[in-house]
Amino acid sequence: MSILDVRDLQVEFRSRSRGTVRAVDGVSLTVERGQVVGLVGESGCGKSSLARAVVGLEKHSAGQVLLDGEPVTPVGWRRRSDHDVRMQMVFQNPYGSLNPRRTIGSQLRDGLRTPASRTDPDGEVRRLLDLVGLDPATADRYPHQFSGGQRQRIVIARALAADPDVLVADEPVTALDASSQAQVVNLLVELVAELGLGMLFISHDLALVQEIADVTAVMYLGRVVEMGPTAEVWADPQHPYTRALVEALPRISAQPSLPVSLRGEVPDAARIPSGCRFRPRCSQAMDVCREDPPVVSRGAAWSACWLGDQIPVGAPADASEGDAR
Repeated sequence: MSILDVRDLQVEFRSRSRGTVRAVDGVSLTVERGQVVGLVGESGCGKSSLARAVVGLEKHSAGQVLLDGEPVTPVGWRRRSDHDVRMQMVFQNPYGSLNPRRTIGSQLRDGLRTPASRTDPDGEVRRLLDLVGLDPATADRYPHQFSGGQRQRIVIARALAADPDVLVADEPVTALDASSQAQVVNLLVELVAELGLGMLFISHDLALVQEIADVTAVMYLGRVVEMGPTAEVWADPQHPYTRALVEALPRISAQPSLPVSLRGEVPDAARIPSGCRFRPRCSQAMDVCREDPPVVSRGAAWSACWLGDQIPVGAPADASEGDAR
């Protein structure tokens, strides 16, 4: 049974200049205990909006988020319930996630929810610091006294203080140097296995997701267009967008070349193209792509594409056209 179940989730924003922007449009996914689900896609595709809605920091306009079978409620002006705190988020900027005026020990104590913390909170703080690879004696130091990688470890320790079942990591290593990135990612993967957590890992680093995720979901303009076991998705991508992302990965070869780039940019979410949302950028677009594509299963994976349904290639649609619904 999945510990996190996202069902047909929608997130909308309204502005005077752009009207209604649907950042997340009908996304469904599940995360099981001990499993890493990677969510990838270009900037502006809705990954962070999805992450914030999943943990309750953003109100969703439709759909459900279930944690261990019970709904997660948007935070609003009240404190999160004991049920909802079992899902914790690790943000991109570790320094912005910590109070610079308080010691890390005091900030870890704020989040303690384990039974052991009631009798020995200081001992629990030391245990958490040791769990993330930091010296427990540093509990009386302030955030500025740590490196970026160490601060992200502190943020992870604070998330673990709530004794969570699920971690939602939104670009957790983007702000770190290469060495710190590897250390923090390895730590997260080890914690998932050791503590039996589920983790939704959001990143634009495709090679990283390929390395650590059990399942990969590919998101484009508010929707997941392909999902399945990571090995299957990357070995034989079925959606043209996934294929373009895989081909864009730099490779070492006897004749090195620049990585392939996707033509054009992600369209404005306030003016979503009709039918397949990737159609205006797709080199294989057909007239039928003006209609919503079917979901085609392939083993344990699936993709939403007309080509996946073995539709004969016809006259390409005009990729320069920006018709929107």
